[in-house]
Amino acid sequence: MSTATAAPAAPVNSRARVITASLVGTTIEFYDFYVYATAAVLVFPALFFPTGNETTALLSSFAVFGAAMIARPIGAVVFGHFGDRFGRKATLVASLLTMGIATFLIGCLPTFAGIGWWAALVLLILRLFQGFALGGEWSGAALVATENAPKGKRAWYGTFPQLGAPIGFIIANALFLVINFALPHPDGPTQRSEAFLAWGWRVPFLFSAVMVIIGLWVRLKLVESETFTTAERKGAIRRFPLGEVVRGHWKNLILGTFIMLATYVLFYLMTSFTLAYGTKATDAPVAGLGFGYTDFVIMQIIGVVFFGVFTLLSGPIADAVGRRKLLIWVTALIGVLGLTFNVFLLPAVDPKFTGALVQAFLVFGFMLMGATFGPMGAVLPELFPTNVRYTGSAIAYNVSSILGAAVAPSIALGLWAAGGGEPWLVGLYLSGSAVLTLIALILSRETKDVDYETNIGLGETGSL
Repeated sequence: MSTATAAPAAPVNSRARVITASLVGTTIEFYDFYVYATAAVLVFPALFFPTGNETTALLSSFAVFGAAMIARPIGAVVFGHFGDRFGRKATLVASLLTMGIATFLIGCLPTFAGIGWWAALVLLILRLFQGFALGGEWSGAALVATENAPKGKRAWYGTFPQLGAPIGFIIANALFLVINFALPHPDGPTQRSEAFLAWGWRVPFLFSAVMVIIGLWVRLKLVESETFTTAERKGAIRRFPLGEVVRGHWKNLILGTFIMLATYVLFYLMTSFTLAYGTKATDAPVAGLGFGYTDFVIMQIIGVVFFGVFTLLSGPIADAVGRRKLLIWVTALIGVLGLTFNVFLLPAVDPKFTGALVQAFLVFGFMLMGATFGPMGAVLPELFPTNVRYTGSAIAYNVSSILGAAVAPSIALGLWAAGGGEPWLVGLYLSGSAVLTLIALILSRETKDVDYETNIGLGETGSL
């Protein structure tokens, strides 16, 4: 055999492996987050924050929900550091394990009736671990998808980790519905089941362990992307990626954060706020629409189907016309949607007409959610070179979670109350976030033609 025989080519990930690994992980991560979001509205105010005032209890529950967003940038820095220094695969496995363990333990947690306010404290700690894990999950999944994408299809591949959001929502809420239907309702099917409040809410949290095992099995089969191994071979890896991002790519950090802002605000208004507003009684001090929980969640699930469809459709469109142009148009429509809250979300004389208007609002809102969320899987990673791509995209994505998601539920509740039960101020809040995102998009550049082969970053291995 000739000594000149070429070394075997480095193993690459198949298309099916890339799509499955990026999709299954984010599906699990978003499933875990949605399970918490649903419980934060339905059961946590009564079980962990029995303040004697419904609004205060709900605000307390949402505050813990939002606290996880504070931990997300910390997770972005930690997981981004390891992902840029040592590779994407091991980092993704670690983030998935962290999220899965925290979610499972929430399902085992004693309530206020058992250990008093310690229950709320431990819930907060576990929620922070959830946020910490999600801080590293999304960007890693997006990098697995886009760094393994064929030429000209990066935005399309980038939609697969994004698709985990609507799929996770449907699985989480469908499971809550099944459990709710299966449990007895002594006071009638429209009333809350006491069995659900006692123990049924724990099942979705405990079920996450099964999903995590499946996700780990898929991710452990991944091979490191050629893009990262090229950067490693050429000595572009940095010892301290955070310092490089802040020093050399601060403008794109800021732009990426605000490019994501309207998406986050829309996301949490369409899920958490609409669930609270839609199921609140019409004669409450801060009135809502008075839908039953089951009815409204089914309406949300119908809307989320459009979320998934438009997430997938947005990828090929972004590859064809450019990410920036598509996002400018979609963000403008999000701003318009914010001005229609009182058109679609006020109770009409005919309850059926109210239901039709709300369903139309949810469908249109989730369509826009898919169209803006889908391209983000490509846009944010493309703002940074390979050697700091994990850190840069993770920080931008997760700092935006503080500005657009951590405070969104509480701000929305406050504006809802300030509007005397009408949601028009909440809509203006969404429109304002859309204006900020439009400014960031106008100031940014198109990233469709960024070449991952050459955009690896400069410097020597181990340098700052």
